[in-house]
Amino acid sequence: MTDLEPILPLWRELEASGADYVLATIVAVEGSSYRKPGAHMLLTQDGRRAGTVSGGCLEAEVARKAWWLTASGPVIERYSTLADDGDLPYGSGCGGVVYILLERRTTARPLLEALATAFEKRQPLAIATVLEGQQIGHRVLMGRDGMAVGSQQQGDDALADLARLAMERHAGLEDRAQLNGAEVRVRVDYLAARPGLWIFSAGDDAKPLANMAREMGWYVAVADGRAHLATRGRFPAAHDVRVLPIADLPGAAHAHLTLLPTDAAVVMTHSFEQDSRILASLLGVGFPLAYIGVLGPQRRTLDLLAEAARLLGLPATSDRLERWMDALHAPTGLDLGGEAPAAVALSILAEVQQAISAATGQPLRKVRATAATVSA
Repeated sequence: MTDLEPILPLWRELEASGADYVLATIVAVEGSSYRKPGAHMLLTQDGRRAGTVSGGCLEAEVARKAWWLTASGPVIERYSTLADDGDLPYGSGCGGVVYILLERRTTARPLLEALATAFEKRQPLAIATVLEGQQIGHRVLMGRDGMAVGSQQQGDDALADLARLAMERHAGLEDRAQLNGAEVRVRVDYLAARPGLWIFSAGDDAKPLANMAREMGWYVAVADGRAHLATRGRFPAAHDVRVLPIADLPGAAHAHLTLLPTDAAVVMTHSFEQDSRILASLLGVGFPLAYIGVLGPQRRTLDLLAEAARLLGLPATSDRLERWMDALHAPTGLDLGGEAPAAVALSILAEVQQAISAATGQPLRKVRATAATVSA
């Protein structure tokens, strides 16, 4: 959902003024493409745009024709950057074909409303969209609770079933469905919950971490027991900056930490008391987080875990400490080189991104070479 960080402010501005707009959404890709299905771009009548549908080679062409193409309703357009398609009118591109659904405010507004809600609440969303026939662009939206979002039409049960299946699988899919007596092609996009990063430190080395995470469109929270450091003036990029009552942790953790299972947390206050109490709070939250990283050497982290066990009233057995240690990323980050705060922040964010997306973390040249060998 990181596309929405630049798109939603512009969309809200347009809605407030009642201005029309065009939403461009990638619905299919053939070959190589910089952006994948589900990527969005918002276009205004005065020439502004937010979001992207390519690496820069398609945006101007999409914007140039979007308004007259959508004069009679939603439409799917084909854009190619393949060499055998002629003179490559859209730039050198990636050598693929991109199919983009273009639609005006009338049909795009319910989608953007649902996307905005899911983005703000950090919840997943499944979107079943009709890609052919008289109802191109018609869709059913499914929230985390398995209930369809927004108004429904007769015959939407089949779309809702596909959206529910994508929500259960945590993955998108393509299928065909019966809609008002006709079989149509349907694409279902699954949008995972917006990542949240809790930075347990308000020190200077936490600043680049907060700034980079915000640039990625993540929800960013900064928490520290030091009131003179945990201020919005020091962390303008963070969505939430709070002073933790360290002495009350871990007992009062639920009252001060609004964590979600999809969140990542990095413990890096450089204070043994703070780090141990924060770790105890994270381990006792009642559900596993997507990522917990601890800055510093493993020997220190083992000492922190032993103290966390004491704070939780648990025996610090070797089995328990080993199990906890295996669940942590300690030291946090990938070995990218560099010791400056920005370099450390980059290594941490890289590991968090790899962990929450279940990616390989390997160089793309190796991943793509392997994929090409398998497909051959």
